[in-house]
Amino acid sequence: MSRPMEPDLAHTQPGSRFRLEWGPTGAAAVTSDADVVVVVDVLSFTTTLSIATLRGMRVLPFPWKDDRAAAYAEAAGATLAVGRFEARLLDDPPPSLSPAQLLTSRYVDRLVLPSPNGSTICAAVRDAGSGATVVGASLRNRTAIARWLLPQVAEGATVALVASGERWPDNTLRPAVEDLWGAGAVLDALPAHVEVSTSAEARVALTAWRAVADRIGDELRACASGRELVDAGFGADVATAAEVDVDDVVPVLTRDGFVRGDPSGATPE
Repeated sequence: MSRPMEPDLAHTQPGSRFRLEWGPTGAAAVTSDADVVVVVDVLSFTTTLSIATLRGMRVLPFPWKDDRAAAYAEAAGATLAVGRFEARLLDDPPPSLSPAQLLTSRYVDRLVLPSPNGSTICAAVRDAGSGATVVGASLRNRTAIARWLLPQVAEGATVALVASGERWPDNTLRPAVEDLWGAGAVLDALPAHVEVSTSAEARVALTAWRAVADRIGDELRACASGRELVDAGFGADVATAAEVDVDDVVPVLTRDGFVRGDPSGATPE
């Protein structure tokens, strides 16, 4: 079997301390020498992750929901999140990938939260062994993330933002505009005096966010991913994801899942 080609040096965005790329392959390109990796999956992994960690749940990322996820959850002594549609049918459902449902679902201490995009990327970056600290960002916690980043940036950290994107039916990457907005929202929340070398890709995210920030609810419903959820009856998930700065929490990935991070920027064990 042939090995994947290494990315061209230019694709790693060298010299930029704020970088941005898309999906698992892009993440591998820009995170190998990063100190902090900010994964953004607005609809819906990192939005659900923000709510779960705010509620005190420990969230274990896993690539996708199949028999392996169930076995992993059992071995980890954790509850496996159910699907959105399944949660609708249960009287007392456990958490699901639906952020709106998670706001009121019963509490669990340990939650395996699979997704083919954000969760997959988080697990892959952790397992790559680069030593980078991985955090999950959404519109709900973008200012908390920016505030947490400040001491890291002051010490010279390189920050890689990963817009998770979605998947086309043939399993190729579909860049999802909501994740570009989410990455830009984090950059926008940094104080104006923070002047750090920023790649062209990251600057585009910032510009994209500022273009829609004053009407993000409408834009999130109008984008392809939002329309897909609304058409399936999950408009509440889109509305929950569009709430900006309502979660003062930083989900930090440890060896044993995501936990609520220290506001000082220290990495929990």
